[in-house]
Parts: sequence; structure tokens; C-alpha cells
Amino acid sequence: MEKYLCIHGHFYQPPRENPWLEEIEVQPTAAPYHDWNEKIAAECYAPNSASRIIDGKNQILKIINNYQKLSFNFGPSLLSWLKKYSAETYSRIIEADRLSQKERSGHGNAIAQGYNHIIMPLASKRDQKTQVIWAIKDFEYHFQRKPEGMWLPETAVNMEVLQTLSEQGIKFTILAPHQARRIRKIGAEEWMDTGQGNIDPTLAYKCFLRDGYSIVIFFYDAPISFSIAFDRVLESGDYFVQRIMKGFNDGRVWPQILNLATDGESYGHHFKFGEMALTYALDYIERNNIAKLTNYGEYLEKYPPKFQVEIFENTSWSCAHGIQRWRANCGCNSGRYYGWNQHWRQPLREGLDRLKSSLDELFEREGGRYLADPWAARDAYIEVILNRARENVEQFLARHQRRPLEADEKVQVLKLLEMQRCGLLMFTSCGWFFDDISGIETVQILKYAARAIQLAREVGGVPEIEKALLDKLAEAKSNICEMGTGADIFRKQVLPSQVDFRRVLTHYAISSLYEDWGQQQDIYTYRLIREDFEKREANSSHLAIGKVIASSQITWETHHAAFVVFHPAGLDLRSYLLINDAAKENIPTEEFKQNLLAYFARSDIEGVNRIITENFGSNYLSLGELFLEERIKITSLISKHILKHFTDTYRSLYLEHYRMMDYLREVEVPIPKGFLVAAEYFLYDEFINQLKNLATPADEASRNKLSSIIEQAEHWQVKLSTQEVGLLIRQQLENRFRLLAKDPTADDLATIRYLFAIAEKLQLSMNLWQMQNFFSAILQNYPELLQGGNVSSSKLSNQRIEELRQLGRLLKFNMG
Repeated sequence: MEKYLCIHGHFYQPPRENPWLEEIEVQPTAAPYHDWNEKIAAECYAPNSASRIIDGKNQILKIINNYQKLSFNFGPSLLSWLKKYSAETYSRIIEADRLSQKERSGHGNAIAQGYNHIIMPLASKRDQKTQVIWAIKDFEYHFQRKPEGMWLPETAVNMEVLQTLSEQGIKFTILAPHQARRIRKIGAEEWMDTGQGNIDPTLAYKCFLRDGYSIVIFFYDAPISFSIAFDRVLESGDYFVQRIMKGFNDGRVWPQILNLATDGESYGHHFKFGEMALTYALDYIERNNIAKLTNYGEYLEKYPPKFQVEIFENTSWSCAHGIQRWRANCGCNSGRYYGWNQHWRQPLREGLDRLKSSLDELFEREGGRYLADPWAARDAYIEVILNRARENVEQFLARHQRRPLEADEKVQVLKLLEMQRCGLLMFTSCGWFFDDISGIETVQILKYAARAIQLAREVGGVPEIEKALLDKLAEAKSNICEMGTGADIFRKQVLPSQVDFRRVLTHYAISSLYEDWGQQQDIYTYRLIREDFEKREANSSHLAIGKVIASSQITWETHHAAFVVFHPAGLDLRSYLLINDAAKENIPTEEFKQNLLAYFARSDIEGVNRIITENFGSNYLSLGELFLEERIKITSLISKHILKHFTDTYRSLYLEHYRMMDYLREVEVPIPKGFLVAAEYFLYDEFINQLKNLATPADEASRNKLSSIIEQAEHWQVKLSTQEVGLLIRQQLENRFRLLAKDPTADDLATIRYLFAIAEKLQLSMNLWQMQNFFSAILQNYPELLQGGNVSSSKLSNQRIEELRQLGRLLKFNMG
């Protein structure tokens, strides 16, 4: 009988965005990467989209998109992040699903995932429905088709959850074998007990639900899946093949599907080069006809279930106690910290449940004033989340409003819906999964809770809801004494992350000293439109004064503001604001502006401070009070501005005196240290600027300029082999290979060879991954490059073929 292989990768990261900014702020634990999404994308998501098969000499034989061979799901927030920040990886994922439909009888490899990874059996029926609807709509947005299956977060399940999936048109899901209770042939009476995971995982099973609904369940092979996730199977492609082959049994008299499921991050993040072991195994099995690669949808079409199944309710794949891991101290944890407990899970769950109940009551009461059906509007709100263009939001409101809404009422509705979104996000499962309430995952869900509370307060919610949550969090004690309780963590780590219009306007005002903002500027989810602006610089001091209109792109809330920012040379920077009614007055008046600018021009710091406080008051915000990400950005801008003066000084010093320094060196007179500092600073800065501005294609004069700087750097023993230089050379090479992939006749090979030579001379280690991907595209379009010699049928000249073959060798391809 036929043998089929389906390996499923559950690719997921929890939502990490600051709920007020909708962007991920810097996460130091992910260093040297900006955040954990970026780190895991580099280690797993991108490598799986272009995975290598290599020979015994570590030369590349093939580059394969694993997503074209795998069944997979991506968490919606992760997929949106990839679309924005790793566009090429995102494109390969979408393309892999498109191509898999052609290869798998019209069934794509991608399936959906519960929207923000909540433990579905712990959610209300209403929340379950929204999670599934949002997941389906998000999937359709990215993959341009309806999903056939859906991955349940942590495979947490009960019959109501399966009912919800089926009611929304989901055909199948995937569970662990220990979640199956009993099976029987469809139409038979006698049941067979399958407790303790004793179910054959090479079949599809049908689960009958109420009201005529049903859903198919695939139970994955637990021993092999466990080996992938926790043993060291992925250290060797051959070992992986052997382990897979043990899952087949020639004694089975049906077309068996060996069905494996793991966290997708196993392939590259948890196990370095795990994606290559996967690629090798799938390629080997396919080439040697050991089994046919398939996905669940294709197998289901060919072999509909002959058995029905009943499940154990309220179970999951990652908790031996059902779903207790997300509400109690059940004993499930990472095992890293001896003596720790998770008693904090229960008060966290109870506090958020209580908060959610209050939010729902508020939503139903206030939403009912504006919306025909508040809960139907919430189900449809995913249309806004995916596309916040004003026209789209207006159409959404028109479809769901009870009556025509005024501008301020639209703001109320959007705040209510956003409150509900945060109320769902605060139940993301990772908040309970790990070992302590102080972990970044738990802090993140508490940020969503804080944002929901803030919005509830703004739409007229019960003022005590934050206190009620804090009272319950006070019962949740951290295992780390200095962290205190959940309430302490909320006050110290969550509330400081809050962003309001004052902080956004302060950021805009301060950065306007060093950024050239235009008439309209978007800062995260806020849009600022300039009405009036003046900026001055004198004697290393800076001043800016202006008026803006600031609007939230999420809730449409709008404020008018006037600001003054004053940064005296060497002193603290201060930002003064007037918002709304105060700003709408004729402040800053023309007289005030002229007097302020006059004081500034005379460097009268006391006069500047006096006139500002007379008109704006004495309260101000400084750089240290901004949120971390923007503080880093603005201090970088300030530093860059200051360093420009040093750069100009060092440039003059070096260019005016380097001949004299050469002479001193010849006559063996010690070189003044100040000159050596100037040489180091100027030559490095000049080298960086030349690399950044290297034209495409670069002319010989540009290459000669770089060579001259390298010679001078060697002469004065200036180090150029830094991480920054390596990154710039890599970026220059990647840009050129990107163009070469589009047009292999492009006249820039000399620069490519030259940049490789520089990297070798400076002993820089080059990450060739992206360049290899571009070159692989050339090989796909011009397979004659692997032949060598004279190729008369090629569109490329024989000389160009040989030049490209040489590049292939530089990139560590086996060119035959």
C-alpha cells in the first residue's frame, strides 16, 4: 500500500508589540538582534525558506524552500510581522503555499491558527467564535484562499471548541494521540479504547458533533515528533531519515500517512541547522520514493475517514494535567529552576477573567448605543485590523452602525473595539506557559490588560477595574524576591510602557530638533500634521517651536498641540506642551515667537526659559522620560549632530598635516597622539561613507578611492575590519547580487569581485546566505552555468558564463 509523509510545522511567536505603538520595542535578551522575532526569523523562518543541501566539501548542491514540502501554520501576528520586516521570507512562504496547491491536488500546505494563541477551552463560546473568525479572515488576507484546517493553540481542545471550528467551515485539526479517548468504524456500534495514546496515527478520524456538524482529526505520531523536538534527531539528516522510516509499517493494509507535528522553531532556532536536516530528509525520501510527500487536505480528499473518534475533553499537547498549565500550579514548567512554583498562574487567570467580564459588560452596554450588533461588529473588526485605511474603516462603521455616527462617536466605537482586541490578546497562552510571572511573555499580556483598562476608562468604564486587577495580582507572588508580586510588576514594568498623546507629542517635538519632519509625519500609530514650525541653532544650542494636529490611526482620537523644545549647549533638553483648548488659543503668538527667537539669538538662556514658562507653564518633559526605543533613537540623532563637528575638525587636521606627519615618521620622530586620533577617526569615517555611497555599477575611480583609504589606514595602523564595515560590504554585495539575479548580464562584476577582495584583505567573515539565494535564482533560470565549457544555446556569452561560474565558487556552490 502507498505510504505518505506529512510533517507539520507550528510556526509561532506571541504578540510582542507595545499595545500603544503597535511596534516591538527593543528586547535586550534577544541581543545582538533588536527583538526575539528578528532573532528567530534569522535563525529559523528565513533559513527554512531557502534551505541548503550540501556535499561533503560543504558546497551547495541545492537550495530548497521547506515550506513547499511541509504542512505549516504561522501565527497571524508573526506572519504580519514577517510581511513588514522580512518581506522576502514572507514572499517565499506565500509562494510555497501557492506552488503546493499545484503539487498537492489543489490543497495548499498552509493551515490557519487560532488568532492569538489563547487556550480555547478556557474561553467563552463568544470569544472562541471571534478567535476562529479572525484567524480565518487573517489567513484569507495573506494566502488568498480559505483555510481547510486550523491549528489549535497547544492543541488545547474540548467538544465545544471542535464545534466552533466546524461551524466556521474548518474541515480538520491536529491533536496529540493521548487526546483520543476511543474509536470505532463509522456505522459500527462497538468502541475501541485508545487511552494512553494507543491510537494509530496513520489514519484520519472523524469526530461527530451536535446539530449535524463534524470535523476530521489527525493524531500525530508522538514518539517521532518528540524525538524531533527534544532528542538530537536534527543533528543529522541521515539519522532523521532513519527515524522517519521507523514510523512506517508494511503490515498496515491501508494507505498510511506518517503524520508528524512539532514547533516549527525546532528547525533552525532550537537546533542550529535543523532546517538543513529537514531539507535533506525530505529530499532523500522523495528522490528515493520511500514515501509520497503530502499535506492533510490532499490526504483527506483521497482517503476520507473510515473511523470516528471521541476525544478526552480539556486536554492539550503540552500539559500532562489537561489545561491546568494555564490556570494552576499543576507542576508543568520548563524544569530549569529548582524550587520554583507557579502558584501565580491562578490569580493571574482569575484577575484577567474578572477584568474581561467587566470589559464585556462595558462593551455590550456602550457598544449597543452605536452598533446594531456589538458582537457581530467585533467578529468583523478583523477587517479593520488588517486594513486601517480611513476609507475601509468608514465602510466598516457604515455596515455596523445603529445610526449615522458623529465624529466623536466614531472615536468611541473604535476605542470600544480596540478595547475588545486587547481584551483577547491579554489571554495569549504564553503568559502562563513559562516559569515566573516576571517573564517577558507575562509582562506582555499585562500590557494588553493595561491598554484595555485605559481604553475602558476613556469610554466611560468603571474606574475600579484596574484596582480589582491589582488586588488579584497582589496574590501572585514571583519566585524572584526582588520582583515582588504581579501588582508590583504591573506598576514597575507595565505602566511605564503606557503611551499617551503627551508622550507622542514630546517625541515629535524633541526629534524635530534633529529630524527634518515634513508637513505630515507618522510616528508609530500616530499621524502629526504641522500647522506652524520654526527651528534655530546657535552656539551649539537648539530651539524649536510649533503647532501640530496629532491623531491616532487606531482610534481616530485627535488633539491640537503647541510646543517649544529648548536644548541649551551642554544642558538638559526640555519640551513644553499645550494641548487642545490651550493650544487652540493664539499661542504661540507671533509676538511671543519673535521675542523667543530674539532671546535665543542673543544666547540669553535665562530670557528663553522665562518667556517659555510665562506662556507654557513650568511643567516639561525631558529626554529621560520618553519610552526606551525613542530615547535611543533621539540620543543617537543628538550624538550624530554633535559628532559632525568632531568629524569636520578631524578631517581638517588630517588633510592639512598628514604630509608633515609622514616626514616626522621618516626621520623617526614620535607622531603626536592627537594626529593619530585624527587619522583614525577621519579614515574610518571616510571609508564608511565611501562604502555607503558606492554607486551601482561602481566606476574604477570609486574603487581606487576605497583602495587609497585602505592603504592610508595600513600606513597609520587604523583598524577597518569592524562589524560595521563587514555589514556594509555585505549589504553592497547583496544589492548587487539582487540586480544580477534580475539581469545576469549586468555590468557590475568587477565591483563584486573587488568587494570580495576587500573582505578577504580585511579578514572579514561574510554571511553569504542572501547572496547565495540570489545566485540560486540565476542557476534556476540558467542551468547551463553548471555545465561549463562552450554553451552555444545560452542567452549568455561563454565569457559571462565563466565569470558567473567563478562567482558561484566564491559563494561556495558546487559548480560541477
